[in-house]
Amino acid sequence: KQKTAYEMIWWLEFRRVLFRSSYQVILINDDFTPMEFVVFVLQTVFGHTHQKSTEIMMTVHTKGKGVCGIFSKEIAEMMSFEVNTMAKDHGHPLLSEIEPLTD
Repeated sequence: KQKTAYEMIWWLEFRRVLFRSSYQVILINDDFTPMEFVVFVLQTVFGHTHQKSTEIMMTVHTKGKGVCGIFSKEIAEMMSFEVNTMAKDHGHPLLSEIEPLTD
């Protein structure tokens, strides 16, 4: 079925709004947080598998930062806050921040 002009305009507007409001949750590397804790956080907060969590942790370790996930601004802020709170509660300096998704 071919889309009508209305459906095409709706879809384009939907995508514009979706991508405009997408944010990345970023983990920042530090020299003190144990790698095992980073994997634990990625599994607990973001629901990643052990393998995916390990891959992200290694990216953070080798490149200085890594993307944990892409969410709406509100969800990204909540996830970043949860990471930072969990790290602080466990006595680790691990930090998370959010960045707008860029093309």
